[in-house]
Amino acid sequence: MTSDATHTPRAVYRPLPALRDIRTLSLDHSLVRLKRWQITGKPTERPTGFGAAWGGDPDWPTAGFPSGYPGAPILTPPLVAALGADRLAAAGELLPVRVEGAEPGAYQLLLVEPVVDCLDARHSSKPKRVTGHVKQAVFRPDAVPAELPAFRIPQYPTAVYWNGWAVERLGEVVGAGLEARLVWSEDPALVPHRDPMWL
Repeated sequence: MTSDATHTPRAVYRPLPALRDIRTLSLDHSLVRLKRWQITGKPTERPTGFGAAWGGDPDWPTAGFPSGYPGAPILTPPLVAALGADRLAAAGELLPVRVEGAEPGAYQLLLVEPVVDCLDARHSSKPKRVTGHVKQAVFRPDAVPAELPAFRIPQYPTAVYWNGWAVERLGEVVGAGLEARLVWSEDPALVPHRDPMWL
């Protein structure tokens, strides 16, 4: 990974909280509206905010990258600062997440708007009929929007893919509390996760 968005080889990841004893945030019923908007793109379905609650043992530490759901990245102010407000704005809109006991603005969901047709369908797994889930995604290097921190694809619109430079910046803040699953890379020496979007 690299902090330079123009650097090659390109790589795409799915970041999530490290799989260990750690508390994570789960969205409430607002997740349903998010999925509907991701699938339909209708302005009337567009969310304006979310509710979430912590899961896990109350004695566990809270995750620095708090959401494990692949289509609903929740960011803290340090993560927003690390990624840069301008670059995040190019990828979508930060919307408030209400969490009991948390200060307003402590958590925001990045509503990723760009849907980019960059999947190499010939070399990728066939999307699941109902969910669109793509087990192994291969991207066309020249079509990957490397300047964006994150993007979606039309075949699997409820999932968010992250460029390597952005995941590196997340890791600089979260450290060992972040798992970065490699989805795809131009570098043949790097082996992708067998099913990176699986929960």
